[in-house]
Amino acid sequence: NPVDHPHGGGEGRQGRGLRRAKSKWGKPTGKGQKTRTPKKYSNVFIVSRRKVGKKRKG
Repeated sequence: NPVDHPHGGGEGRQGRGLRRAKSKWGKPTGKGQKTRTPKKYSNVFIVSRRKVGKKRKG
C-alpha cells in the first residue's frame, strides 16, 4: 500500500521525482546520503584520510 512507504502514492507507476531518497522508515538514504549520527561517541576515534597534494602546499 502507498501508505507503507514515504515514496508511495500517486497515479499509476511513478518515480519519486525530485524528492530525496528515503528508507521505509522515512530516514534519508542512498545517493551519497550520510546516515551516521553526528554526535556518536565513537566519532572521536575515527581518523579521516590526510589530504595531500598541490592545493595543500602553502
